[in-house]
Amino acid sequence: MTTTDKTETSEIDQLNLICKHAKAEDKLSGKNLTDLYDLFGQRFTKALEALKENRIKKYYFRPSNRVVWIVVGRERDYLLMPEAEFCMCDDFYFRVLDRRIHLCYHLIAQKIARNLGWFENLDERDELYDSLMKEWKTPAKNHT
Repeated sequence: MTTTDKTETSEIDQLNLICKHAKAEDKLSGKNLTDLYDLFGQRFTKALEALKENRIKKYYFRPSNRVVWIVVGRERDYLLMPEAEFCMCDDFYFRVLDRRIHLCYHLIAQKIARNLGWFENLDERDELYDSLMKEWKTPAKNHT
């Protein structure tokens, strides 16, 4: 395991531990907020803003029961695959894949939201799945 791998693992482990404590308390304490800022800096500030603005969405498609996580961004909606720790944002492509960071702010926000239940549940029909996925996968420059 390289030093980078240890850092990445500990970043996620630390986030999961903080989320576990926050879930037990059903809130983000002052210590949690400080620890998260120390861990992620401005990425946490942006994640907290997304949480406060209720921009984390969990779509349930029926009757298939497919689940899709979205973070509503400034320029577009970002599709996340939390189990794979994947996001469709530029920060993910340019900083996470280059191994400069392990999580973009969208993934940080989603992990906190999932643990604390701070997300909006949206039920949609399966008939809308393909069109929504196409929209979410389209780069921002193509949106009007």
